[in-house]
Amino acid sequence: MQDIPVVIVGGGLSGLYAAFLLEQKGIAYRLLEARDTLGGRIAVAKYPDAHATNNNTDIEQKESSAAFDLGPSWFWPDYQTQLSTLIESLDLSRFTQFEEGDMMVERAANQPPVRMQGYKSAPPSMRLVGGMAALIDALYARLDASCIMTGQVVQQLNKTSQYIEVQSEDSSGHVTGHVTTFRAQHVLLALPPRLVEGRIVFQPALPQDLSEQWRKTATWMAPHAKYVAVYESPFWRDSGLSGAARSAIGPLTEIHDASTLEGNGALFGFFGVPAQVRQSVSDTVLKEHCRAQLVRLFGTQASTPKAEYLKDWAKDPLTAMPADANGNGQHAVAPPSKPKTGVWQDCLTGCGSEWSAQFPGYVAGAIDAATVAVQRLPADILCQ
Repeated sequence: MQDIPVVIVGGGLSGLYAAFLLEQKGIAYRLLEARDTLGGRIAVAKYPDAHATNNNTDIEQKESSAAFDLGPSWFWPDYQTQLSTLIESLDLSRFTQFEEGDMMVERAANQPPVRMQGYKSAPPSMRLVGGMAALIDALYARLDASCIMTGQVVQQLNKTSQYIEVQSEDSSGHVTGHVTTFRAQHVLLALPPRLVEGRIVFQPALPQDLSEQWRKTATWMAPHAKYVAVYESPFWRDSGLSGAARSAIGPLTEIHDASTLEGNGALFGFFGVPAQVRQSVSDTVLKEHCRAQLVRLFGTQASTPKAEYLKDWAKDPLTAMPADANGNGQHAVAPPSKPKTGVWQDCLTGCGSEWSAQFPGYVAGAIDAATVAVQRLPADILCQ
């Protein structure tokens, strides 16, 4: 049994930023993350690349890697100012999403793709050098690692007259089945609302109307799948193409340039195939269809990527619930973040991205929701 003022459930961006804010205020906490890694829906695939440098008579092999986002890729500093300020304060490098040139469009299976004038996002979308995971790594490096526990699946919250019992099972493989109980004054739920409602048992139960609202709030990324193909160079740019494409045929409906600033060429696309259909086909077959589509759009050079990555978020039980498989992939309206009545009032707050009123489901939403949740902690905790 461990007593702690605040327990954070979830080690994605919102959970880590909440921990960052608590440390700044000198408030003790424990962060419990079910995965073995931090970041939640912020995830990257790293492609290893060896570079030889001639240093006088010695040849030093430096291992580096290019990072490709499998979750969110972009942010918009012109109107997501809080996130942009944080990125600047963490000394992270950014660059503009490449959109120069024409785009390709597939309208029907019996028609060849057509080339048309591309368009640019306004305001411009930006990416981070090292992928969005650079933001996770930078935050974690500034936290007390002893306060963060991975491989911890929070199963149940019990409200007593004095505290909340947080029951967490160790899933790391070392002591599987071992349950640790934390006694907290306040719990920050840094998870999607639907996941909270579906995966955690509350004793006593949450107010029914609140529970229903959380259950009906779609989780961003949960119905989606992304495919990434890595090449020696962004060869499509030589033909005046931006790497962007739209398709009514698929399997990818929306494609973008995913090349790194250092010059590693890459394309990524969102699947338009429903989750149930994707899961009836092997990843190998799905990748074959993706390569064939890229060849139709960008030519034979697209047929031989150096690496391919496929992330189906609908298959991730720590992201998606069964209801997400039927989702339309839209950003949901933020539900209430805390109970207004009953025993859970003033001791439980949702701070995952979907609870952001400004940017629900976006990376910026995670920062916004965490900020609001920490600001609104009860005075007796903030004054500790």
